[in-house]
Amino acid sequence: MTPQETAVLKATPLLQGLGDDALVQLLAGAKVHDLAAGAAMFVQDEPAERFFVLLEGWVKLYRLGVDGSEAIVGVVAPGETFADAATFANALYPVCADAVTPSRVLSLALRAFEQAITADGAIALRMLGSLSLRLRYLVGQIEQLQMKSAPQRLGTFLVGLCPASSGAAVLVLPLPKTLIAQRLGMRPETLSRAMLALRRVGVERQGTAVSIADVAVLARFAGTDQPHGCD
Repeated sequence: MTPQETAVLKATPLLQGLGDDALVQLLAGAKVHDLAAGAAMFVQDEPAERFFVLLEGWVKLYRLGVDGSEAIVGVVAPGETFADAATFANALYPVCADAVTPSRVLSLALRAFEQAITADGAIALRMLGSLSLRLRYLVGQIEQLQMKSAPQRLGTFLVGLCPASSGAAVLVLPLPKTLIAQRLGMRPETLSRAMLALRRVGVERQGTAVSIADVAVLARFAGTDQPHGCD
């Protein structure tokens, strides 16, 4: 992994509380996967033997209907984990996971976690701390859906794509409108109205390109202090 990817891994809520030595133990047997857009990471109902950290790109999680239709249940952003609950429960993957864009994914084996915790019980205590950080992160996600308006949620998403915390920015939307809407907990038509509402704070969209007059102004409107980082 690159130094930037290692930094992403250390900032992941599930692993954030671990020290370098513990992280090295837990990364035993880890694999980095380079996925083309549309490539599958795993399929629904396969045994969940590994869980994943998205280092770059975007991944969609969906369930397959009996008629082959897809029901999107989540969109994973860089720095987030997925399939960890199913893996820790020794269950089956409840969804399919496909790369939406070219992506790099780190997969971690459950067996490596079990061996590391058996060898050093202190890791288990630090993992409890990491799980509390992950819970706080998930609560924050829920609060955003419940407390912020649709334009504020979209503004937060756009700020998170910006490389700088102030000044003008031009970016390309990384996902189709339907997946952005799902990520933000709204309908596609609500997303369109939210984008129009952001014009009053200097946001303009032309196709997949979005221009922001001042990222700091948008961040204040959205109720976020700074960008969450971008690729």
